[in-house]
Amino acid sequence: MLIAITGTPGTGKTELGKKLGESGRNVIFLNEFIKENGLLDEYDEDRDSYDVDTDKLNEALKEYRDAGTPYYAEGHLSHFLESSKIIVLRCSPKVLAKRLEKRNYSESKVKENVQAEILDVILCESVSSDIPVYELDSTSRTVDELFESIIDIEKNQGDYRPGKVDWTGEMEEWF
Repeated sequence: MLIAITGTPGTGKTELGKKLGESGRNVIFLNEFIKENGLLDEYDEDRDSYDVDTDKLNEALKEYRDAGTPYYAEGHLSHFLESSKIIVLRCSPKVLAKRLEKRNYSESKVKENVQAEILDVILCESVSSDIPVYELDSTSRTVDELFESIIDIEKNQGDYRPGKVDWTGEMEEWF
């Protein structure tokens, strides 16, 4: 069983993944996995990132999907994987922009990611997969609070259905 933890860069996926790992859960950090397994494709200068063939990534992760124990796949591409659940982390555009600026993202890359967050790009891609999707707002929640939500989702408790987070009121500022 593979559980995807996805979201726009800067929403808190890696910190949550670390917390899951500290709790004894199996976590695959996709950025590392992709590099270690030679799955980077062409470099896209306009987007300042590498392309990844998600079919090849899915094939490389087959052994984890077939394992008898759950694995979490952390990364902004994880919603493209064959998984049993998708957890989408969300973050307010203003907070997200500050997080990305701290990472020294270029102004255009900050804007691109914030616009994607406002437009629910990853959430929409996730929902279109027909895999159960859960949505968590990480804007003002600690990693421990997000972890508790993951425990709820593991137990099929709580209401984390997608569609409760809406940043469209901030479109004018970013478009």
